[in-house]
Amino acid sequence: MYSFNRLLLSNLAIVLLLVFTSSPTSAQNFMTNPSGRNTNSLNGTWKVIIDWYNRGNQLKIYQDRKAKKPTEFVEYSFNQPMQVPSDWNSQDPHLFMWEGNVWYKKEFTATRKAGKRTFIYFGAANYLTEVYLNGKKLGSHEGGFTPFQFEITDALQDGTNKLIVSVNSQRKEESIPAMNYDWWNYGGITRDVSLIETPANFIEDYFIQLKKGSQNEVEAWVKVNGLDKSKKVNLSIPAAGINKVLEIDTSGYARITFKADFKLWTPETPKQYEVTLSTDEETVKESIGFRSIEVKGLDILLNGKPVFLKGVNFHEEIAKEMRRATSDADARLILQSAKDLGCNFIRTAHYPQSENLVKMAEEMGLMIWEEIPLWQGIQFGNPIILGKAEFMLREMIRRDKNRCSIIIWSISNETTPAPDRDRVLTNMAATCRSLDPTRLVSSAFNQIKMNGNTTYVNDTLARQLDVYGINRYMGWYSPWPDKPGTMTFKSELNKPMIMSEFGGEAKYGNHGNADSAGLWNEEYQEQLYKDNIQMLKNIPFLRGITPWVLYDFRSPTRLNSENQFGWNRKGLLSDKGEKKKAWYVLKAFYESLK
Repeated sequence: MYSFNRLLLSNLAIVLLLVFTSSPTSAQNFMTNPSGRNTNSLNGTWKVIIDWYNRGNQLKIYQDRKAKKPTEFVEYSFNQPMQVPSDWNSQDPHLFMWEGNVWYKKEFTATRKAGKRTFIYFGAANYLTEVYLNGKKLGSHEGGFTPFQFEITDALQDGTNKLIVSVNSQRKEESIPAMNYDWWNYGGITRDVSLIETPANFIEDYFIQLKKGSQNEVEAWVKVNGLDKSKKVNLSIPAAGINKVLEIDTSGYARITFKADFKLWTPETPKQYEVTLSTDEETVKESIGFRSIEVKGLDILLNGKPVFLKGVNFHEEIAKEMRRATSDADARLILQSAKDLGCNFIRTAHYPQSENLVKMAEEMGLMIWEEIPLWQGIQFGNPIILGKAEFMLREMIRRDKNRCSIIIWSISNETTPAPDRDRVLTNMAATCRSLDPTRLVSSAFNQIKMNGNTTYVNDTLARQLDVYGINRYMGWYSPWPDKPGTMTFKSELNKPMIMSEFGGEAKYGNHGNADSAGLWNEEYQEQLYKDNIQMLKNIPFLRGITPWVLYDFRSPTRLNSENQFGWNRKGLLSDKGEKKKAWYVLKAFYESLK
């Protein structure tokens, strides 16, 4: 395995070409940095049909037929308005818990241009999507949290075009995530939709980051799509005095290594540089930060210096409005709450959150643990699962590989040790490193062995990782076996650990005892945080924490009608954004770590 990985890493660009063209869906590889291109937004009001009994394909709704005479029978019509991007659950009370099929329709005008190509780009839609243009199926995509695109150059008509999209959010055992997960299954076109116009030969993809272990050497590659002859790509970073010319080879790639005197990105000074890639036909711009991240012994090193990750988990949800977070304002609200808490780190659990949020986090100085939704209940013995999981991993890395704020790729959360699981996740860790050798690879575990007051870190998969996470709800799902200050952790891994989840539930405004007789109240949650912090101080290899969770969030699995009623109440903030007592405990702890 080690020699195979070295072979992969020796020619990263070729590996990327191979892995990104393997897909269990018919969607094409999406282009990097859509917002840095010539785009036309299709966001706004669409019209929908709720396909209650999944008869849409039988009725050929994708053709959007109109009766040409009074006697012609057509048993559907697009009349109900629906906003995009958004979820359908929050827009229509009849769809509050709907898990099924909805058909979307959007008409737009276009003009075909000689020498130009047109693509339609979806930031995400949950979960299974089929896309039609002017009655012709473009393709499909599976997965609710990563982008996909289709080229529509040949299907585009001068004048009015009719885009119809079927989105199905039904949970299935063979889906990722599977049937049972602890967050709301928001359905619909949940992220931006854009038309992108490019020249015949366009810059499809690129990677521009510091070489692993270096603070001044950049490894970069560029992929040109539609190459019909040798071309050159100019790479410039004006503020760093960089101006390079890259020669494109016959496969469409150019690779270069160069040195630069960067002001390195840190949470305190999140410096970004405007990077420009240009050919004779187009220019693509993006703001990119540069930093190094690595592990040495028990330490996580940011730019060569040990860093402690002061983090928090959150879902992509605006709890007070019971909807999926979709806008820049939504992203800023969530991220500012993390900053106000004193965080320098976030875990975007348990799926890739929006590209806009990830970019904003980098601008605001927040390091990121980004994760694919491989969460409990996964059929690791099913070969289809491995294909889907690796595809989602590739999509996540393809989208966010130029975000220096992302320091950890996570391949799973709370999976049960077993030969099939270990085999699949070991392969995924290797895939992750072949796609991007510059970042750390992790996973979060909850299968913990205890003996008295000692916790043993013994998940065999942790040996395949750079840093590992432990989800440990001491004092909530399991009682303290002894005083928190006497709890100890032992590990033979010689690797840094992140306490990736801990905490307990409290309904805002509930008050009572701070002992176990006072479950569900703020005083008990407050004491729980104090106790966990006492325990955390006794873990010599601890290098970060991300308590669960920033905001209360919706979850159909939470059935306590008095205190939950469809909400997970572990938030430090209530669904209305009110600070619980535990908020102040964690904030004070983070301030003490300065």
